[in-house]
Amino acid sequence: MIFPVISIILKKGSRRRGRDIEQRKQDSGGILITVEGIEGSGKTTQLAALGAYLQAKGFPVRLTREPGGTPIGDAIRAILLRPDHADMAPMTELLLMGAGRAQHVHEVLRPGLGRGEVLLCDRFSDATLAYQGYGRGLDLERVRWVNEAATGGLKPDLTILLDCPVEMGLERSWARLREDGKAGEESRFEKEALEFHRRVREGYLHIARQEPDRVKVVDGGCPPEGVEEEIREHVCRRLGV
Repeated sequence: MIFPVISIILKKGSRRRGRDIEQRKQDSGGILITVEGIEGSGKTTQLAALGAYLQAKGFPVRLTREPGGTPIGDAIRAILLRPDHADMAPMTELLLMGAGRAQHVHEVLRPGLGRGEVLLCDRFSDATLAYQGYGRGLDLERVRWVNEAATGGLKPDLTILLDCPVEMGLERSWARLREDGKAGEESRFEKEALEFHRRVREGYLHIARQEPDRVKVVDGGCPPEGVEEEIREHVCRRLGV
């Protein structure tokens, strides 16, 4: 009986904090752009290209990621991605994601927005809804509650969703892990059944259908150069350049 009361109180406080964050962003000029997608959709490659492009245009850019982005977040990331942690409970996964995100918002995102930076983040709260909500089957409202508590109401100004077939993404992801020598360290999600990844993909697309003004779907299966150009168009439109 205590949980719903706490939930209501936190949600009200979170909305106030969210408005405060938005006001600070407007005052400082900072902006949060996230790139989302299933495993192997090309997020890391495209974020690096976008960051270099914006830096060349004179924007103060910071690239970051989730899970991770801070020393505490990186320690949590290692726990989440280890393949020998296959028996991790979905709720444990959700709460670890939330803990890492709370630290990331506190240590990196809020300060960066306050300094007027363009923050480019590899995954954020949409990933938790897609993976732990749609993928794991946890109650969506509970996942949203954890996201709200962790972010204090902070939402991306723009989200690029790189969409591609599950089979294509997993093939790319496994190739990258083997090339980097991390197949034995960071492959817990890659080892999930295809149906799990299909649910995650559909979850992402459902989020995009619900918030088309914020979430822009880009075909991650196209040649990288074309993907890069389409992302630039969305971002430049949002930045007004």
